[in-house]
Amino acid sequence: MEDFFTKTMLLEQLPLLIDLTLAVLLGFCIGYERKLRFKEAGIRTHTIVCVGSALMTLISMHAFSDGDPGRIAAQIVTGIGFLGAGMIVYRRNEVRGLTTAAGVWATAGIGMACGARLYIVAVGATAVIIAAQCLFHLPLKVFHSTHFYSVKIEFVQTKDENLIIKRLFKTDRYNHLVIRRVDDKVIYSATLNTSVEYSSSKLNAIIAENDFILSIERCDDE
Repeated sequence: MEDFFTKTMLLEQLPLLIDLTLAVLLGFCIGYERKLRFKEAGIRTHTIVCVGSALMTLISMHAFSDGDPGRIAAQIVTGIGFLGAGMIVYRRNEVRGLTTAAGVWATAGIGMACGARLYIVAVGATAVIIAAQCLFHLPLKVFHSTHFYSVKIEFVQTKDENLIIKRLFKTDRYNHLVIRRVDDKVIYSATLNTSVEYSSSKLNAIIAENDFILSIERCDDE
């Protein structure tokens, strides 16, 4: 009798390994594409997330089939959301890691599809994600966000010099503006963001052409 139950369990559970194996392959494919672009989350992260999501879905469907099989699977979305949040960093006026976090979240969905035996959906979604990543990384301006550079500037304000500075650097506002009076002069100190990258020679030329500018400093790391 014990041998019968053992064989029955093997026959029931061995086919589930196919779902996990497919999750490994699909997670590997997505992670490999990310690895080629030197992203924080690569092969190991995407593979483990995909397999883990498939495993949780299988447990939810087979171990708790008498109750609500969707409860455990539903928590995968929340759990992966917390994992992805740790990958997102705001630095130098840019949000970094957002695409990586979204990719990990989508990979969890593919793992859930494998666990639910929606093989065509899982394979198709993997192909779509990889194709989209390759397409959006093409050197086309429409697919890339604007990069901003920070410039710290100090100048004498007498009439409309602040407007001239905005036109020179193609910006519409100042950040961290400080106004102070030195003797009989009004000095503006401010940081501005511009989408144009200025070399040191170009900045020196701007200072030479505009005698009201006291100093200009690139400060991209702030």
